[in-house]
Amino acid sequence: MAIDDRPQQPRIGSWYEDVQNRRFEVVAFDEDTDLLEVQYFDGAVTEFELSDWPDAVLAEIAPPEDFGGAFDDLVADDLGDTERPRRPEDWDGPWNEIDNES
Repeated sequence: MAIDDRPQQPRIGSWYEDVQNRRFEVVAFDEDTDLLEVQYFDGAVTEFELSDWPDAVLAEIAPPEDFGGAFDDLVADDLGDTERPRRPEDWDGPWNEIDNES
């Protein structure tokens, strides 16, 4: 990637890719501390200093079509009771999940 292709200023809501092919979105900027908060495609959140942005080798990219990256590591048991699949007729609302022990 040529230096002229690098993004000059981070924009909240924009997606970028680094030289290690990690994709992330800029989600916040703290003006008091000059820290950028980014969220990687896999769901990890981290911060780095705005002063480091010009030295980073990044390419601005289109947002991913599939936002399921944070859920790639889930297995069926992570979703709760998998012995019997949930059906809409089995769930009347959040009050069904309240423990009614009195």
